[in-house]
Amino acid sequence: MVERLDEAARAGLAAALPDWSMAEGRDALRRGFRFRDFSEAWGFMARVALLAEAQDHHPEWSNVYNRVEILLTTHEASGLSERDIRLARAIDGLRSG
Repeated sequence: MVERLDEAARAGLAAALPDWSMAEGRDALRRGFRFRDFSEAWGFMARVALLAEAQDHHPEWSNVYNRVEILLTTHEASGLSERDIRLARAIDGLRSG
């Protein structure tokens, strides 16, 4: 069973993942991305999909033209878990790499 993040882990989220925020009304992390065009946004989503599949953890997301919104939560834990933190860091690595 996957465990939800405890309060100590949650307290460090803003520093550990400064580009992510808590989703309103959900125990989830969210981040928005903007790209030059649809093709660049779609390519990013394809790379995220490969990361997510490798981690067996899949985001909730949406795409409209050059924007991608990602929401991370662990349904097994009914909220945030270390799986979400790991995937958020991997996604951040795509944007900085």
